[in-house]
Amino acid sequence: MTESTKPQTLSADGITAPLRHAAFRQIWLASLLSNLGALIRSVGAAWAMTQMTSAADMVALVQTALMLPVMLISMPAGAIADMYDRRIVALVSLAISLVGATALTTLAWLGLLTPNLLLVLCFVVGSGIALMDPAWQSSVSEQVTPENLPAAVALNGISYNIARSVGPAIGGIVVATAGAVASFALNALLYLPLMLALILWKRVTEPSRLPPENLHRAIISGVRYIVHSPSIRIVLIRSMIMGVIGGAIIALMPLVARDLLHGGAETYGIILSAFGFGAIIGGLNITLVRKRMTGEAAIRACTLSMGGAIAAVALGNVLFLTAAALVLAGAVWMMAWVLFSIGVQLSAPRWVAGRSLAAYQAASSGGIAVGSWGWGHLTDVAGVDTALLVAAVLMLASPLLGLWLPMPPVSARDDEPEMLEDPKVRLALTGRSGPLVVEIEYRVAQKNARIFHSLMQDVELFRQRNGAYGWSIARDIADPELWTERYHCPTWLDYLRQRNRATQSERALDRRATAFHLGPEPVRIRRMLERPFGSVRWKEDAPDRAANEDLPGNCKRPGEQ
Repeated sequence: MTESTKPQTLSADGITAPLRHAAFRQIWLASLLSNLGALIRSVGAAWAMTQMTSAADMVALVQTALMLPVMLISMPAGAIADMYDRRIVALVSLAISLVGATALTTLAWLGLLTPNLLLVLCFVVGSGIALMDPAWQSSVSEQVTPENLPAAVALNGISYNIARSVGPAIGGIVVATAGAVASFALNALLYLPLMLALILWKRVTEPSRLPPENLHRAIISGVRYIVHSPSIRIVLIRSMIMGVIGGAIIALMPLVARDLLHGGAETYGIILSAFGFGAIIGGLNITLVRKRMTGEAAIRACTLSMGGAIAAVALGNVLFLTAAALVLAGAVWMMAWVLFSIGVQLSAPRWVAGRSLAAYQAASSGGIAVGSWGWGHLTDVAGVDTALLVAAVLMLASPLLGLWLPMPPVSARDDEPEMLEDPKVRLALTGRSGPLVVEIEYRVAQKNARIFHSLMQDVELFRQRNGAYGWSIARDIADPELWTERYHCPTWLDYLRQRNRATQSERALDRRATAFHLGPEPVRIRRMLERPFGSVRWKEDAPDRAANEDLPGNCKRPGEQ
């Protein structure tokens, strides 16, 4: 991944540039309505729980029930998004949420809703959203040009927070006048425009030359990529911690309205709207923030401001002052999450974008879910104001993480692989043949030994995140100029995937390593099967046959180019 230490602007055309793309514009407008319905439903669910029970932990568990599915199924959802048509995946996911919202409406209308049923159905709705999010977010890069991708990410966040700015107020009015059942019904109806927009989207994709991985392998590949990608790993840790601490203000807002401000559903809607209005302000100013500040400086400013705002909410009991503090909290909350999301999307190549975003969603939403549960229990013991003050102190201290895990700088997305010809072989391989051992021999001048070894640590990371395992680099003790890089791939098909996943910047690292090679002969590459008589379709009368018909796509026979 090519990185820059300078702050980057979102795009030359500004934050509205992605709306020029018809597909993105239609889906974005429909998602705005869907988000509006989700916020109205959230108001109804939270308030319905406060009417059924006075236990603070049960109220906080509404937020947990909605967020927990993201933590539990995000990685399978991300793998599915990378393996199959993302438009179809998003439609199926919306159908699951629609079923949950319809059941919630029906039970509430019949008067059969209980606290436990409410949590279960919120979990169902959240499961649909958890399945949809990786497919939806990773498909944004297919709807806009690469230079507009950061702005599109920010606009998706703004869409949610436009809904947040008016949805809670509408939800408060709906709940106050027609009851929670009306809010659930509106939620179900407002899923339909987004489903229609996705049906109308004419998604154009290039078919893969290799068959998709199975779900188990795809999940493992995604996890491997994240583990060996330091920039994504740092963003996931920072976002999870932000979610755990910041989950206090999200989960306890109904109790702020009821216990600190002594209001009802209308008050709850007002303070949620203030938070959402602040988030819109934050989203609209993300271009300016990225232009003037590095990622670490921006996150530091956001967390310090968030800590102060949470403290102001805890200490205040006047609606106007609380709303003003929540405007600030919403602005910096939005900025932080957009910065995290952009960091992941610009660091992950297209083949693993869904899984990387799923991991980000799991980390952030899991943090909020766990935090919400914990803050609810602390509130039962110590009260809303004390819980919020503890959260404020932790948020003010969180910038210290930057000393250990500084936010990685990112620039333009680098996800265009350089497709390579399949290597020529003389064994009758199938896609399942393996394990495969790859050895690459370099001859390096002794004066360059340390520099070469340091470079190979970067090569190790990109080989492993693209599918290699058991990587090593060795130096011949009898011939100090001779170095051997060695790694494994589980099967021949996995090796073909690993070869073609490298991005341009990763290929550049490979070329830099090759440039150290001395002598007229090229770098020597050996590809060997560990089980040659159990992993190929061996025929004594055809030992020179190449990759056979079981191999996918453009896998070549010897002599073919």
